[in-house]
Parts: sequence; C-alpha cells; structure tokens
Amino acid sequence: MIRVDLKKQAYRLRTYIALGLMVAVPVIITLAFKLGGGPRDHGQNDFFTVATHSGLNMPLAALSAMSSFLLVVVVALFAGGAVAEESSWGSLRYLLVRPVSRSRLLTAKVLVAALLAFIATALISLSGLVAGTIAFGWHPIATPSLAAMSQGEALSRLALSTVYVAWSMSAVVAFAFMLSTMTDAALGAVAAGVGLGIISQILDAIPALGSVRNWLPTHDWHAWEGLFAHPATTSDMVNGVFLQIPYLAVFLLLAWWWFHRRDILS
Repeated sequence: MIRVDLKKQAYRLRTYIALGLMVAVPVIITLAFKLGGGPRDHGQNDFFTVATHSGLNMPLAALSAMSSFLLVVVVALFAGGAVAEESSWGSLRYLLVRPVSRSRLLTAKVLVAALLAFIATALISLSGLVAGTIAFGWHPIATPSLAAMSQGEALSRLALSTVYVAWSMSAVVAFAFMLSTMTDAALGAVAAGVGLGIISQILDAIPALGSVRNWLPTHDWHAWEGLFAHPATTSDMVNGVFLQIPYLAVFLLLAWWWFHRRDILS
C-alpha cells in the first residue's frame, strides 16, 4: 500500500509543484542576496544578517523563513488530501473493496504524507546549502551571535535542525489528516491544517496568554535556532519534541475512530 500510494503521488503534478517550491524559494533567496549586495543591517540579530557569510548560513535562513508558513501549506496539502481526494474521486470505496483493511489504508496514507512532509523540509535545507555554497563558498559559518562554527559542526547541526523542523510539523500533518478522513473536500482539510499553524503562531505571540502559550503546537517551532546560539541550548528542542506527541496521538486516534465508523458507500 505504501509503495502504491508513493507511486501515485509521484505521478501527480501537485507533488512536483509543492516540492519544486521547496527547492526554488531558497535559490531565489540566495539570488536576492547575491545580486542585491547582501543583507541590510537593521539592528536585528537573525540568520538573514549573516546569510552571506558562508554557504552553510543560507539553509538556516531559508528554514527560518519558510517553516512559519510556506512549509506549513505544503505539509497540510499532502496530509489534507490524503483520504479526502480519494473520497471525492470515488476511488475510496474501490480501494476498500479489495482485501485492504481500513487501518492498513490509513497507515499507508499517513506514512506517505509524513514522508512527503519530511522530504519537503529536507529539500529546503539541501537547496539552500547547494545554492548558498555556490554563491558564497564553503566557509566556517557565523551565527547570529557572531560566534564562528566549523563546517563539519554546522553541517551536523543543520541536519538535526532539519529533522526537528520536520517533526515540528506533526500536529499540522495529523490535524489535516484527521479532517481528511472526515470530509470529501480536500481543500477544507488543507485550509484547516494551515489555519491551525497560523492561529497557533498568532496566539503564541500574545504575552497575555502566559503559560498557555507553552502548550500551543507551534510554541517551540524555532527552538532549533538554539543550536546556533553561543552557548548552544537544546532544552527548548526537547520540549518541542514532546509537545507534538499528544497532538499527534489525539488527532490520529480521532482519525482512526471516525474512519472506521464512516459509511464509505454513502
């Protein structure tokens, strides 16, 4: 089932467009810095202020910029259409007529959606790394705190950051997938997944909510940036990893519960 669904996704124009954006945007950012003479210093210490220091800085800037919205749209697109599109096409009932259980079908669908979400995240880092290295060379990176870091150390931390960002999308993927099992309108499930990410980020920016913000699924999305601080910090990343687990469990359990009681023939 997983192989069949992956093959199906590989033949879809939507997949190429979505993953193509993950490759194109870091390249565009790199070209903008290369042709525009580098970043402008407005007194902010972020990955964009040091983006031209080394090719290894560019994927960090791309991850920081794209993980808040564009990546959310792409992962929600894969998860939100996983089951709803099959239902709207009328092919869902034929899939289940074969000796395929509903649990097996859902497992294959959610694993493929998760794999595509990881590929999308990895392409951001890989594209930014290749484009940045071509444009700015292979040098030790400078962190936003202006501390130097060797290429090998930076590359290992970039890999860990990429995995963390992909995992941070778990709540969005699970929520969009849950709604995909409940509706025939894939666009609605995708929009709801994106809405979860956006609303959570808005609420997380309101200090008046106090400790409630610590439980929002997007609260520690940028905790990976602590790997490039001086000194490096990982405590927020650990919290971020565990924060996704209850959302993932609840949304997927609801998806399984609903889909097993759904009348596919209706």
